[in-house]
Amino acid sequence: MTNQELHEIQTSAGATFAASSTGRNIPVSFGNDREAIAATKTGAALCDRSHWGRIQISGDDRLRFLHNQSTNNFNILKPGQGCDTVFVTSTARTIDLATAYATENAVLLLVSPQRCKQLLELLDRYIFPMDRVELADLTETTVTFNLIGPESNKLLEKLGVSGLEDLPYGAHQSIDLAGMEVRIAVGSGLASPGCTLIATASDGANLWNELVKVGAVPMGDRVWEQLRIEQGRPAPDFELTDDYNPLEARLLHTISYEKGCYIGQETIARLNTYKGVKQQLWGVRLSGLVEPGTAVSIADEKVGKLTSFTETESGCFGLAYIRTKAGGEGLKVQVSEVSGEVVNVPFLS
Repeated sequence: MTNQELHEIQTSAGATFAASSTGRNIPVSFGNDREAIAATKTGAALCDRSHWGRIQISGDDRLRFLHNQSTNNFNILKPGQGCDTVFVTSTARTIDLATAYATENAVLLLVSPQRCKQLLELLDRYIFPMDRVELADLTETTVTFNLIGPESNKLLEKLGVSGLEDLPYGAHQSIDLAGMEVRIAVGSGLASPGCTLIATASDGANLWNELVKVGAVPMGDRVWEQLRIEQGRPAPDFELTDDYNPLEARLLHTISYEKGCYIGQETIARLNTYKGVKQQLWGVRLSGLVEPGTAVSIADEKVGKLTSFTETESGCFGLAYIRTKAGGEGLKVQVSEVSGEVVNVPFLS
């Protein structure tokens, strides 16, 4: 089956589509947003993230190469293990938050859709003639789905997949699922429990069908985006820009201080050693609608900036960078005319 067939199956399930930042048509909603959100809390929602980039790095030097390019420790990764990592500029400004899966003969990177091309070019630029490293863009030939919610593992057990609940985040295996070869990894891409499934594009429609058949609730990108903001996952062009570094974005789980030299390492080490983090990313519970980019203030003094905004069932919510000296959780702030309270978010805590 092709991507076209996946598109048709999703359409017949009520999906409405819109172009993503890369121009690819993605299901924005299945007309069931409330039900999908409920499934992420009590069941299992199924989200199509195939528009995200998938970059394969192969060759004997692949781990050493990636070790030198991003914030986490790749040299200790064994096949079947995975981790989150941040790609940064030479001055440690954030480019993207990626998830890496080490296999027997390659590393597969799941990257943000609007950063795939940039990262391919960046990685290609750093391959030297002596490096035994090869890059391949697998975005068009594969699909990525997420199961999000506490019943995700139980749902996979109905398809003969077991043992996931005992594995750490990022652990993955290639298994036969209803006659399809599917790589299943622990982690939903959000703070919610769940898993990530990667398969060939030709199996996309069949895999989607099988997951829906055993009870997964289809979920559109609109709900993904709401959950991303509510749970505090920073995104390129919003929280991950040239204005911020990974310490400010509170992506502490992606940074290894033991790993030695990599692009941007000196700046990150210095910030950490001298407690030089001037601002940090927090959630903000808001009393009304606000535009991202609006200044956050306390008594007319600017202390930060709102970077993302969403409306949830329990009210308005945003992500904002707040000056470290101003405080953190529990802080009362103004965002334009709207009052807000700074709260912690599960993805960053």
